[in-house]
Amino acid sequence: MTENYTALYEEHKKLGASFTDFGGWQMPLKYGSELAEHKAVRNAAGIFDLSHMGEVWVTGPDAAAFLDYALAGKISAMAVGKAKYSLICNEEGGIIDDLIVYRRGNEKFLVVPNAGNAKVVAEALVQRAANFDVAVEDVSAETSLIAVQGPKAEGILLRLVPAAQHELVTGLKYYAAVEVSFLVGGAERSLLLARTGYTGEDGFEIFVENDDATALWQSIVAIADEGELTPCGLASRDSLRLEAGMPLYGNELSLEGDPFAAGLGPVVALSKEGDFVGKAALAAKKEAGAGATTGRKLVGLKGLGRRAGRGHYPVLKDGNVVGEVTSGQPSPTLGYPVAMAYVDVACAEPGTALDIDLRGKAEPFEVVTLPFYKRSK
Repeated sequence: MTENYTALYEEHKKLGASFTDFGGWQMPLKYGSELAEHKAVRNAAGIFDLSHMGEVWVTGPDAAAFLDYALAGKISAMAVGKAKYSLICNEEGGIIDDLIVYRRGNEKFLVVPNAGNAKVVAEALVQRAANFDVAVEDVSAETSLIAVQGPKAEGILLRLVPAAQHELVTGLKYYAAVEVSFLVGGAERSLLLARTGYTGEDGFEIFVENDDATALWQSIVAIADEGELTPCGLASRDSLRLEAGMPLYGNELSLEGDPFAAGLGPVVALSKEGDFVGKAALAAKKEAGAGATTGRKLVGLKGLGRRAGRGHYPVLKDGNVVGEVTSGQPSPTLGYPVAMAYVDVACAEPGTALDIDLRGKAEPFEVVTLPFYKRSK
């Protein structure tokens, strides 16, 4: 697989990061203690490099109608300035990727797919655009993305924003975005600031051109007080998103899975006018009771012991295999093991006692409602 490096790679090396391959990118796994990074986000703030994510602009008179056709959600119903979580599916209803769409104008949208799927999603959008008056531009290679997540994130970023624009930041709702001026390396830069994230905490994601990414990262780190902001890698991002019950493509979501089994039925707008890619197959899956009365359903599992289940470990009921773990590890915040797993719908009711087969030893778990962790507002 080709190794890609973000514009912040040298910055991570200076900070002593341990690297790992993720979606073909060399990304920081952790800088020191992944537990300390996790707790920093829950209690103060963490800064993440998410530049491996994709960015695809969709513009033109038919942009909204095109995205209604290309994606599973009703994108045309979005207000300008808002963001929406959606799915791009194939004709069989399989999930190509989960992504976020930002509406930046009546005819202007930014689609942000996952790292390993960015090229596939961009190509699928180009193919689906054939009969629409739209332009699809993949700017992933020129764009960096920096996230600041945690209860102190807003306060830190406000120090880099002119006082006249503070209300743009403090008034920004969850799943919304706005252009804001940031002081970056001594110069003002107008950047797209989104109140989105993947940690279960309040936080922001900032889109910036590669040339300004290092200066922005350094400016954010420099403006934070001692101990207020911690550089965080993929390890803590994974434990944070698991506690928040957020699916990861390749674990909870895949081409073989379907949105209804994954609990993402509300994301699929079967009632929107006109056709969309995968509509017939998805309607048939829903009609057949996928994730409700047939097949398997994604659930949360709370460990009653100390040992954690991991991805692909079998889930048992009375010694019989009834499911499989997709993600699992000890929860740093809650102090007990947590996992997400697909289990037979008959075993999916909260309170159901199940076991995870930990290499030949059955460890007790209980089905619980997701998310495991929800921040107090």
